[in-house]
Amino acid sequence: MEQKVTPQPGKLILDIAMSLDGYMAGPNISATHPLGEDGPRLHRWMFEEKTEIDNAVVAEMVDTAGAVLVGGRTYFTAIDDAWGGRTPFVVPAFVLTHRSPQIPVKGFTFVHDGIESALAQAKTAAGEKAVWLMGGADIIQQYLSAGLVDEMQIHITHILLGGGTRLFDTLAVPPELTKTRVIASDGVTHLRFKVVK
Repeated sequence: MEQKVTPQPGKLILDIAMSLDGYMAGPNISATHPLGEDGPRLHRWMFEEKTEIDNAVVAEMVDTAGAVLVGGRTYFTAIDDAWGGRTPFVVPAFVLTHRSPQIPVKGFTFVHDGIESALAQAKTAAGEKAVWLMGGADIIQQYLSAGLVDEMQIHITHILLGGGTRLFDTLAVPPELTKTRVIASDGVTHLRFKVVK
């Protein structure tokens, strides 16, 4: 893969897949459809339709991640139910939420005192690596609005969902971005940006 990026330690990097029409999940998110109806199509590039380019992008993510941040809705809908009490992440994960699971899950820390606290804990756990912000839309928008995101990696899948959860709907002040990389494969275009601060 050309233009390999090595994030600086302690950076917060938003990483998310999005449809051409701006949706990061399909409509009607539920335990049955944790990514919304038709939402799994957003991630085919990571699984059944992956290419060597896509594999390299994923490997770079894994190599540079020291911790992961997710929101409570993402955890309780997409992770807790879908993964059956196991973590899909190979690094510590921090869940920003107002509640905790009935049964603690190894690998997850539940943070109840705000986005800054969750990020500080994740940065400590990440050590010399970056913190990856994985979703959902609500916490992504909170971190972007607070000016805490350093970089963005958006995987634009070559599909139209026609409805669902938009990634950038409620930003108070959209951030200014500088493009650092564009990599295209068969079913997805991987875009990388620095957030101008």
